[in-house]
Amino acid sequence: MSVAGLRTAARETVSGLPRAFWWLWLSTLVNRLGGFVATFMALYLTLDRGYSASYAGLVAALHGLGGVISSLGAGVMTDRLGRRPTMLIAQLSMAVSVAVLGFMEHPVAIAAVAFLVGMASNASRPAVQAMMADIVPPKDRVRAFSLNYWAINLGFAVSSAGAGFIAEYSYLAGFLGEALMVLACAVVVFLKVPESRPAQAAPVKAVGGKRAEDEVRLVTVLRDGRFMGVVGLSFLVALIFQQGYVGLPVAMGADGLSSSDFGTAIAVNGVLIVALQIPVTRFIQHRDPRRLLIISSLLAGYGFGLTAFAGSVAVYALTVCVWTLAEIVNAPTQTGLVVQLSPARGRGRYQGMYTMSWSVAALVAPLMSGFVIDHYGAVWLWGACAVIGTVAGFGYWLLMRNLPREEVPGSEEPVIEPAPVPVQARPDQAEPDPATAVERAG
Repeated sequence: MSVAGLRTAARETVSGLPRAFWWLWLSTLVNRLGGFVATFMALYLTLDRGYSASYAGLVAALHGLGGVISSLGAGVMTDRLGRRPTMLIAQLSMAVSVAVLGFMEHPVAIAAVAFLVGMASNASRPAVQAMMADIVPPKDRVRAFSLNYWAINLGFAVSSAGAGFIAEYSYLAGFLGEALMVLACAVVVFLKVPESRPAQAAPVKAVGGKRAEDEVRLVTVLRDGRFMGVVGLSFLVALIFQQGYVGLPVAMGADGLSSSDFGTAIAVNGVLIVALQIPVTRFIQHRDPRRLLIISSLLAGYGFGLTAFAGSVAVYALTVCVWTLAEIVNAPTQTGLVVQLSPARGRGRYQGMYTMSWSVAALVAPLMSGFVIDHYGAVWLWGACAVIGTVAGFGYWLLMRNLPREEVPGSEEPVIEPAPVPVQARPDQAEPDPATAVERAG
């Protein structure tokens, strides 16, 4: 492609999105640029503090458990308090807890604060995703979610490289640096990101002592069979992707490869996402998400399944290429589907439930990989990934085969704008509430 063609493609990729989206995108990038704790927690505890690997695993599990708990709580806050207040509370809590963690020395104190860090780090995700759904038109949502995912991975790639040098100098500097970056993210949100919660999403008052029927509660989400099916399938796909960070390094170590070899192989994941996320999204954004989710599930499962035949860094890197392509396709498509199935007044709760599926997968994946590798060997783990990917693909086919085309991402559904209700509208001229229409459709 020529330089002019690349410029045209880049302009089409970023054009047409609201200004508020780009401030939200910038806050995401700043937040991820400060990533340190999640990447270097195990090394910090074992090398710098001298704790055992078992204790480091316990702290990592508590960190993940905090994320599981906060997913649902933050979803409720997103709907009740608003998107912007929830993000500010989460980011300020994250900045404080990360800074405090750097000064903790007692093992119980470290574990307790790590749990709080896990809660705070995951609390802003439902609000961010709900806000993007509020401010971005349906036809552009897959593109917007893809750009946000690209920012997450770009920030992670840069922060991982920089944090490695910082860790050689001082782990405390890494903790304080992340706290400052998260604080900068909160400043961006406070100054530039407006509240986007639709007026219809405000809490509904009870009438006559009874709860209003159209109020969305967590039990409403749990009773939404089709959406909970998406959550279950999301858990299966996330369980596969997590093996890249828990099962893959163990398997490469068993093959006699070093930690630097694993770093080389897994770096392919970040490089490909940064390089391909935007062009791949241009290719898939108007295609049938049913097929995209089925194909990405199969690619993820069999991409990890191919790891059973790997024995060198080059072959391991090749398998990473396969499941990374699945990740590039799956992430924005599935997030767009979640938005389509979520009523406007309950987007926070729906996004919280969806986020929880990934948090639970992060907890289960280490247990799964450890048990299977110890008792049966790594080959069985990769075979299980292929089976899980097949099950997930079949599940998406069953779940979405009767889904009307206009409900899937890219359809021309009415945009839910947080605009005031027209004044003095006559009852016989009242238009249907778009939020209610979307809710019935979901």
